[in-house]
Amino acid sequence: MGKTGKIIGAGIGLAAVAIGTYFLTGKRGAKNRAAIRGWMLKVKGEVLEKVEKVKKLEKADYERIVDESLERYKNVKDVSAEELKRLGKELKEAWKHISKEITA
Repeated sequence: MGKTGKIIGAGIGLAAVAIGTYFLTGKRGAKNRAAIRGWMLKVKGEVLEKVEKVKKLEKADYERIVDESLERYKNVKDVSAEELKRLGKELKEAWKHISKEITA
């Protein structure tokens, strides 16, 4: 792997760590951990996995990944539309923090 590949790989890894850290630590971390249900963790995990596969993460790519991941849960019995909407908003708002970590 060349220097460029290593830099891209490091950036992707940093993005994944930033996403995980944002959701589970800091000011909102305790609240997030208390409110997280099993399916929510699965969605966030799916988002992380997909983000790691993107070579250069842009906001539009990130939001598309979030939308695609949430789409799978629309017809799940124990998942309300309100919960999906709230989680989608939270995931998309995380871009502000994620983008800072990627560019830092």
